[in-house]
Amino acid sequence: MKVKPAERTNSVQEYYFSRKLRQIDEMRTAGADIINLGIGSPDQPPSENTVARLSEEARKPAVHGYQSYSGSPVLRKAFAEWYNKYFGVSLDPASEILPLMGSKEGIMHISMAFVNPGDEVLVPDPGYPTYSSVTSLVGGTIRTYPLDESRGWQPDLDSLEKEDLGKVKLMWTNYPNMPTGAKGSAALFDRLVSFALGRNILLINDNPYSFILNNEYLSLLSVQGAMDTALELNSLSKSHNMAGWRIGMVAGNSEYIKTILKVKSNMDSGMFLPMQLAAAEALHNPESWYDTVNHTYRERRKTAESVMELLDCRFNPDQTGLFLWGRIPDNIISCEAFVEEILQKAHVFLTPGFIFGSRGERYVRISLCADNERLLEARRRIEKLKL
Repeated sequence: MKVKPAERTNSVQEYYFSRKLRQIDEMRTAGADIINLGIGSPDQPPSENTVARLSEEARKPAVHGYQSYSGSPVLRKAFAEWYNKYFGVSLDPASEILPLMGSKEGIMHISMAFVNPGDEVLVPDPGYPTYSSVTSLVGGTIRTYPLDESRGWQPDLDSLEKEDLGKVKLMWTNYPNMPTGAKGSAALFDRLVSFALGRNILLINDNPYSFILNNEYLSLLSVQGAMDTALELNSLSKSHNMAGWRIGMVAGNSEYIKTILKVKSNMDSGMFLPMQLAAAEALHNPESWYDTVNHTYRERRKTAESVMELLDCRFNPDQTGLFLWGRIPDNIISCEAFVEEILQKAHVFLTPGFIFGSRGERYVRISLCADNERLLEARRRIEKLKL
């Protein structure tokens, strides 16, 4: 290229799923029927009233202009009511909630708002790859902290406290956890907030999986002192089957929200108002709607567990969330080769755990975002293999 890319592009690679989906598309073009059990994109629709509200609002002539950078008051109020009802957290919708175009956007905005070049950022291993890639893009220094199965995939804060944390500015947490499915707890959140307060670290919990195969709704912001040192991201992508709508939020101290808004207001011009009003409608879904969605996921989860058992993978049956996380047999040398063999021979794609960090190298992940017939077909195909 005549014009050299910015040096920051050397710190990241193309997202793993972007590359893998391209490979899968090429295989499909060549005639292969690939069952994709990799990505967690919900295949069930939003509630009927949500879609109806979008259609109704979009037909109005005066709703197609630019919107507030802070989001519609209707949506902010709905988020506040949702957090109060399910998480027991009282938030000021005017100053302590900022709607986002998906929580992934929020990871970038928060990092740009608070991380200076050279600041250290605590990132879980295994963990969502975007925490690391965004840290690199903004010039921060990634400092991983291990999550181990033996500890229930929770951080060893006692060990962390013995380290020199003087350069740490920010810490990412994610409970209910992805990729491991581990639940959070009030005790864990209390410990995390105490840890962050004592070291002047901004603590962020990424919380999009609370409603999937889980009825223990917990928010980091419910802990005493959290509003002084913590933020929480949430999203309608998983909980309301609205991944493509790109609607999320960040909640926390009003001064932190103002700082994030400085970045966000220079990055977008607000969300389409009918989408915001429809999202507010979704946030008022009755509890029975979540139950119906989870009934489908429970049936799929049973089949996914049978696939794990067929592969001789060990898993914790108490996992929550949109995936099933399992440890591969000890005799398998390479998880990546294991997954690739299944893709090439059975035309079934599973996610290799190494993409989430070194602590995930001996694990695979199965998404529940395929109907049960496809999951059963995947099982039949794998059963024919001699892995």
